[in-house]
Amino acid sequence: MSLPSLPSYCARLFLIAALVLSLAAQIPQPDGGPVEAGSLPLTWQTGGPNCMTVPEWQIHQYNPTFFILRESGCTNYEKPFLYLIFGQTRALLIDTGAGRAKTRQIVEDVIGRYQASHKIARISLVVAHSHGHGDHIAGDSQFRDRPDTQLIEGKEEAVREAFHIASWPDGIGQIDLGNRIIDVLPVPGHQKAAVAYYDRQTGIVLSGDTFYPGRLYIADWPTYVQSIQRLVDFTQGKIITHFLGCHIEQSRQPYAEYPIGSAYQPDEHSLSLGRGQLLELNAALKEIGAQPARRAYADFTIFPMNAEVGKELEKVRQKTEAASQK
Repeated sequence: MSLPSLPSYCARLFLIAALVLSLAAQIPQPDGGPVEAGSLPLTWQTGGPNCMTVPEWQIHQYNPTFFILRESGCTNYEKPFLYLIFGQTRALLIDTGAGRAKTRQIVEDVIGRYQASHKIARISLVVAHSHGHGDHIAGDSQFRDRPDTQLIEGKEEAVREAFHIASWPDGIGQIDLGNRIIDVLPVPGHQKAAVAYYDRQTGIVLSGDTFYPGRLYIADWPTYVQSIQRLVDFTQGKIITHFLGCHIEQSRQPYAEYPIGSAYQPDEHSLSLGRGQLLELNAALKEIGAQPARRAYADFTIFPMNAEVGKELEKVRQKTEAASQK
């Protein structure tokens, strides 16, 4: 009988220990716990097959105070997800879209309908980001002159100041939307200003491009490894209903993904991931060790980035987009 390698054996022990510790997040009775319930759609519109019939945005109301906005792949192949959360006095918008999306128009529509249904005359808006990449900040200029609005740039210093994070990246910030606390956890590694948001009211973690069903692009390997461990530690003992990221690139078929540049993804993975998959990612990073390596898993792919990989992706994107236009 052959014994498992030491790194593999240690990773398994780590995963088992993490699963045992996760019992602290359980509740005594299966009654939903102290979180607001919500629902996610079984499928999302992506970008086709006929773009003439696909709206620029899909709006999903998770519950009365939590909205998910998805940009169409016909507008931009990145198809990012944006999140709009309402408290008693303020609303928080996470990200502003990719390309030439008319983000403010759709956000104003959601806010207006929310105010009307809740009979609220005034509500302030805070515009923040999951991180500072172009497909998440493209609509920022649309909000710069919006009245009663705070725009937080997708840069480390701006994020630190706005959310009162004393120590980066080891500190934890917060924002109060009015009887609704959102915790803000720095998770750099994909990008320097990346953060995750924990909504205590729903138990949802908004994990940006740091953790989602797709290619987990890692620009700074050691920093990313530390951030995933920090995310594991932060969520320990907390009720977690969903990890919701900013993209879906994975197919429902395990280990299969849609190539970069895909506008139409008819059989894509669910948006939500669970803490078990986060523990799987954490264990995998520890098993890989200090030398970055690409690894495919059932629900995501670990994808270290460098200049050569960037060129490879650009070739795939061009090929994918050309094929879709035939």
